[in-house]
Amino acid sequence: MPRNVSTVHFVVLFVFAVASACRAQDSWPQFRGPDGQGHATADLPITFSDTENVVWKTPIAGRGWSSPVIDGPRIWLTTALDDGHSLHAVCLDRNSGKIVHDVELFQIAEPQKINEKNSYASPSPVIEGNRVWFHFGTYGTACLDATTSKVLWKHQDLKLDHQEGPGSTPVLCGDLLLIHCDGIDVQFLAALDKSTGKIVWKSERSAPKHPSPDQRKAFCTPLLIEVAGRKQIISVAAQRVYAYDPDGGAEIWHVELPGFSNVPRPLYADGLLVVCTGYMKPQLWAIRPDGKGDVTQSHVGWRVTNNVPANPSPVIVGQEIHMVSDQGIASCLDLQTGTEHYKTRLGASFSASPLAAPGRVYYFSEKGDVHVVQPGKVYQELAHNVMPDRIMASPAVAGGALFLRTETHLYRIERPAASAAKK
Repeated sequence: MPRNVSTVHFVVLFVFAVASACRAQDSWPQFRGPDGQGHATADLPITFSDTENVVWKTPIAGRGWSSPVIDGPRIWLTTALDDGHSLHAVCLDRNSGKIVHDVELFQIAEPQKINEKNSYASPSPVIEGNRVWFHFGTYGTACLDATTSKVLWKHQDLKLDHQEGPGSTPVLCGDLLLIHCDGIDVQFLAALDKSTGKIVWKSERSAPKHPSPDQRKAFCTPLLIEVAGRKQIISVAAQRVYAYDPDGGAEIWHVELPGFSNVPRPLYADGLLVVCTGYMKPQLWAIRPDGKGDVTQSHVGWRVTNNVPANPSPVIVGQEIHMVSDQGIASCLDLQTGTEHYKTRLGASFSASPLAAPGRVYYFSEKGDVHVVQPGKVYQELAHNVMPDRIMASPAVAGGALFLRTETHLYRIERPAASAAKK
């Protein structure tokens, strides 16, 4: 019997979509991946250790909590040596794990004090084509040729007092490199020309200054979304979440928040923004991003006040929000209502953001435990893996491999068959 034409058409479209997803997933260009929200399309290993399913592991000198970014054969990350006096960009070969470039970008005479859990190299790089950008907060921003490691430009005019050390990762938006500058002294969003490093615009935060300077700081990474055909920069700062117009930096709307030192990156799905409010008593808010001006009273859909993270970003799988609190309580919520499906204690402390891959969610503890959980409204653990070092950096994925940075090493974790097929 001949095939139905519509069925054939569907199959062709499905194969094309899968192939496109696989090609897109071959790079991990920014913090939390291609969509900035922690989603991978690869079929990753469920079990692994310091030796199991490890293609290679490479020692990384110094200290840095930045996530790796990946494009083609290159993996880039940052690290700080000499107690923050020497700030480096490091490039590894994706196939072998060998370090091919190690570039000192900045020498710092007097580094500011940092929180004991932070590093001087916590913001992640961002890569696009043959360019890679690095940001070290108040210490400077730089652009390198991703192949040769030649420094193309440096910028050191965005000065601020982080109090706890740098944390916000830059984001690309067209020809702009967007940078959060939320210190105890100044608070603004800056847009640099990604080709030259020159300032294109700066938007001062419209929130009144909190009487306590330490409650003016934030460490969040912005997220780009599109609402009714219009791009918005979603920017979570102390006391407020903002939406800005990339073309000039004008504020579109804002919502008042009860927090500061905000770290988790916002999420966007099915017309809802999901935002963590920051320190003191972290809350999770759902916001409709189609308003103008102050929409605190009109556009907040729901609020959750228990077991919300202050550091790890949540991840959305279908209609479920999966998250883990800093204290190790994993929970699953309904995206539309915030209703809790379950909560369970994983133990340990968590700072790295979870990763969603087909059929599983990965949670990475500071102690080195990696819990692999099946998505769904009932908690089901698929594996509990143990790594030998602390994990503070969020992971990256490219091809069929998980790239996991611990306190001392970068690992390429992959099934042997998948790895061998690519050689």
